Amino acid sequence: MAKEKQIFYCTNCGNESSRWLGQCPFCKEWNTFTEEKVSAKSKTSGKSKPLSERARAVSIKNVSSSEETRIMTRIGELDRVLGGGIVKGSLVLVGGDPGIGKSTLLLEMCKNLVETDVKVLYVSGEESVSQIKSRAVRLGITKGSKAEDTLMLLSDNELENIESQIEGLEAEVVIIDSIQTIMSGDIDNAPGTVSQVREVTSRLLQVAKQKNAAVFIVGHVTKEGTVAGPRTLEHMVDSVLYFEGDESGGFRILRANKNRFGSTNEIGVFNMTDTGLEEVTNPSEFFLSGRPSGASGSVVVCTVEGTRALLVEIQALCTDSNYNMARRTSVGLDYNRVNLLIAVLEKRGGINLSGCDCYVNIAGGMKLNDPSADLGVVCAIASSFRDRAVDDKTVILGEIGLAGEIRGVRNVVQRVKEAEKLGYNKIIVPRSNKNKELDKMNVEITYVSSVREALDVI
Repeated sequence: MAKEKQIFYCTNCGNESSRWLGQCPFCKEWNTFTEEKVSAKSKTSGKSKPLSERARAVSIKNVSSSEETRIMTRIGELDRVLGGGIVKGSLVLVGGDPGIGKSTLLLEMCKNLVETDVKVLYVSGEESVSQIKSRAVRLGITKGSKAEDTLMLLSDNELENIESQIEGLEAEVVIIDSIQTIMSGDIDNAPGTVSQVREVTSRLLQVAKQKNAAVFIVGHVTKEGTVAGPRTLEHMVDSVLYFEGDESGGFRILRANKNRFGSTNEIGVFNMTDTGLEEVTNPSEFFLSGRPSGASGSVVVCTVEGTRALLVEIQALCTDSNYNMARRTSVGLDYNRVNLLIAVLEKRGGINLSGCDCYVNIAGGMKLNDPSADLGVVCAIASSFRDRAVDDKTVILGEIGLAGEIRGVRNVVQRVKEAEKLGYNKIIVPRSNKNKELDKMNVEITYVSSVREALDVI
């Protein structure tokens, strides 16, 4: 009989150790090691393949390639994030906070797929089939649709039975909700442990490749916002999709953190309603809805997510500080980046903010990593500090360096066209982006080269 041994896993990154450690040497997190039993039964056993059956290296010249076969979900925002539809034989991980709408989105996707004669199996290890049916009825998914007759449901957490059901039904798309509830009989540990999650994901990956079926697995999210379980889980799958948004608000943003079959810069925007998720075809108008007119500290910038240009509102508030050290708060923007821009504004713009609390927010819950929003942040802070409103029809673009210079941004023509389409007629652009195509547009474009020059313009 195989002897069991104790292995300690880091729940954050999946690092293994033969003994317990207070701090993980790889991800530097504290108190993340958990003890698990590993037996020889969980290891790959059996005789090795004969030499004649083993894979052999081939020249890349002799390898034939073709476009991936894709299945359209008929949810435009989801297809955009996936890179043009579901790739057959792919394994997709969907993560997000509890109640954010992961199951709702996947159920709506299942409805559209079965209506195009795609065989779909929805597996839940958390809910019974009657609970799944009740949720589908509440969302209006089964009412008068083909899904009522052809959508297959399974409530089970045994991986071996799930594999047999996939093979028996010849399912083309499989939903696993969630990966932390599924367990394999080859592992003695409880569901949700590092060993189980790793083994189940590996087996599902084999099923996806061998049966040419697209498998979607739902992953729980930790308090840090990452998928629970070993970090190797994200490396094993083909795509990682994250659902973001405020549970109390209606908006939802679907973002691809990893995608082997498309861009990782694309985002999908949804609106949560009583009847499910609705696509937002014009996100710029959605993010700018409710913007106050003539208010100081409000600036519109244009960011590019993948192939899409989005207009978002940056809000800033400067108030006298009641503490010895002024507070700095940032929502939707990197905190350290905002502090850097405040320092540049003080040094290069001549505005003393040492006695002011500064709060910066991206309206609508959007998260910006685009450096082209730098100038917008600085102008919003200066507008609030001076209590002078920026013109409502102005869009500001530009990256800021430590010397106070305004650097050029990418896709400037696309950004200006998006602003023009929504009725904005004044655009502040870095001088290094000046070109003939911009001069032909029906908007007033002002070129700036420094922070002080931009502040004088607004």
